[in-house]
Amino acid sequence: MDNNESFSVLQLTFEGLWINSKIGLFAPMVKLNLPQFDYVLKKEEGKVFILDSIRKKYLVLTPEEWVRQHFINYLIAVLHYPKALIKVEGGLRFNRLQKRSDIVVYDRDGNPWMIIECKAPDQKLTQRTMHQASVYNYSLRARYVTVTNGMVHICCAVDWDAKRTVILDAMPGYG
Repeated sequence: MDNNESFSVLQLTFEGLWINSKIGLFAPMVKLNLPQFDYVLKKEEGKVFILDSIRKKYLVLTPEEWVRQHFINYLIAVLHYPKALIKVEGGLRFNRLQKRSDIVVYDRDGNPWMIIECKAPDQKLTQRTMHQASVYNYSLRARYVTVTNGMVHICCAVDWDAKRTVILDAMPGYG
């Protein structure tokens, strides 16, 4: 095997610069606090796209999309959440306003089980971030609310009857 074959696809993370030699891409995508996975990229008209495995379509690669795709992979590959019960960028209504949730995981009866809000890695997770996810959850009434920027992940359990929320030490297993 010659050197060209063995290095036909080179993927490295170096000081926040992501490199993929197959498509000649230099993108500022940082290494996240999530498992690496074999994502699929393509370049068209000067833009880079990443394949969304849930919607089965290419999306413009932004820092938030980078986090979303890594977190989806984490849910499926590591936590074994059922892929068929995950919806990405679903619409919801709150006080007559149309909103869009990043990720919703449903239980086996089709009810929202977890809502996940994804932010870019450089965005700090604040009380305002948690409030945004909680507002979205007000109409969905999911059991769990999670926010992530790919570096930090905060998951809360919501007890609707007792009207309280508890921050969990780890992501819950599906079920």
